Amino acid sequence: MKLLAVRRLFRIQRVVIRYRLDDLLFAMPLPWWLMSLRLLMPWRWLPRKAQEASRGARLRMALQDLGPIFIKFGQLLSTRRDLLPADVADELMLLQDRVPPFDPKRAVELIEAQLGAKVSEVFSRFDVEPLASASVAQVHAAKLKSGEEVVVKVVRPGLKPVIAQDLAWLFLIAKAAERLSADARRLHPVEVVGDYEKTIYDELDLLREAANSSQLRRNFEGSELMYVPQVYWDYCRPKVLVMERIYGVPVTDMATLADQRTDMKLLAERGVEVFFTQVFRDSFFHADMHPGNIFVSTVNPWSPKYIAIDCGIVGSLTDEDQDYLARNLIAFFKRDYRRVAQLHIDSGWVPAHTKVNEFEAAIRTVCEPIFEKPLKDISFGQVLMRLFQTARRFNMEVQPQLVLLQKTLLNIEGLGRQLYPDLDLWSTAKPYLERWMRERMSPKAVLSNIHSQVEQLPHLADMTRDLLERLSQPHLDDPRLPRQRQDDHWALRLLGAGLLGGGATLAAGAASLTAPAVWPAYLMLAAGLYLIVRR
Repeated sequence: MKLLAVRRLFRIQRVVIRYRLDDLLFAMPLPWWLMSLRLLMPWRWLPRKAQEASRGARLRMALQDLGPIFIKFGQLLSTRRDLLPADVADELMLLQDRVPPFDPKRAVELIEAQLGAKVSEVFSRFDVEPLASASVAQVHAAKLKSGEEVVVKVVRPGLKPVIAQDLAWLFLIAKAAERLSADARRLHPVEVVGDYEKTIYDELDLLREAANSSQLRRNFEGSELMYVPQVYWDYCRPKVLVMERIYGVPVTDMATLADQRTDMKLLAERGVEVFFTQVFRDSFFHADMHPGNIFVSTVNPWSPKYIAIDCGIVGSLTDEDQDYLARNLIAFFKRDYRRVAQLHIDSGWVPAHTKVNEFEAAIRTVCEPIFEKPLKDISFGQVLMRLFQTARRFNMEVQPQLVLLQKTLLNIEGLGRQLYPDLDLWSTAKPYLERWMRERMSPKAVLSNIHSQVEQLPHLADMTRDLLERLSQPHLDDPRLPRQRQDDHWALRLLGAGLLGGGATLAAGAASLTAPAVWPAYLMLAAGLYLIVRR
């Protein structure tokens, strides 16, 4: 792998020199000793071409030459017009669905090999020229024998060796950073690259994408917010995906959206609602929502609906992550900085020994100047970045499970501000989050949780019986015995107290199983269960 990484390093260096990307570096304000490095770069002494491409075009072409991992990085950057010059952002937008296609004859060969049949035997029409081409795959229009208009997605040939080289280089950089920098170790770069490795290889499996699309389609069945095309499973293979062809306006085609009198404000707000619905209602979110994967239906421009494709990358959160994230966001909206600080400590995102008042003061210093601006002028992405810079002083641990979420949120914000520059992301999100928290703590939700716990009672009985057997038959040679026996006794006490206390409270007149008077019994039961499970 190290040999592959070295070869890739020289490849990257050649691309940097070919497209003179060092110009972008030296255009930035740098210390004099870094600026003097220009004298040590022999290619900078060579004459320039008379008709040299613009800086944005050179960056785009360089990313295309470097392959899918770098193309995806450019796709993310293209949504951040608040961070990039307009000319560079315009060029990077071309990476969304205009990556040069590979040979159509090779695509047909791959499709036929995967399906085990000639293209003419499966489709009544197959367009050899690709409809779109992206970093990992390209798409051809076709028509099934049964009459449905479809698209056929096929993975680019020979991707795995290139991806392996890029990942080998990224792993070497990450390992070196962890060895050389305590700050880098806090960010767990090796773990982050490992998560990205899994993500990129998962994207090469189109059966996984088909399954993700089907799940997302079920989640938004009948919704006025978003539509997901149907998957035709009979024709799906690991490197071939056949799904319903959709007809919509690319979300970046502002002229067409304006011509059909699309309600842009509602469209942008619905984009925010789609994001929070996926994250908090479903805990299953499309994590590659760059503009090339998003279209707008032409059916009702006054009530616009999104159409989402390319579900190769999805993310999910645990109940605990959902809860902490929602509480953090609501506390930010309310400027309750102490609550934010305490939640970070409780969740383990910063060390337990962190002083709450000091962390609260640091967060306030970052956020107050931002909140003094009109809400429509606040960038959520900017707030996140500044908070991470502040949290670095308090040894905040990076949360790998939130990396995809952060990327998706930046995509959504960039897209929303492009559609409707006055989008108030925070005031749009706040009512949704507050409603979600109310529903999460509602009697119906509590009863549902109790019902799921009741279903586990047979298993609880088995665990309790095992616990009693362990107490009656101790292993005297086990040095952990005293602590285990103590935990076992406490587990039995808590379970008994919870059952007796709950029954007594209900008998004394508690209105229902969700009455606050019954909650202490639930806490004792939960503590007893925890001790049993931990044992």
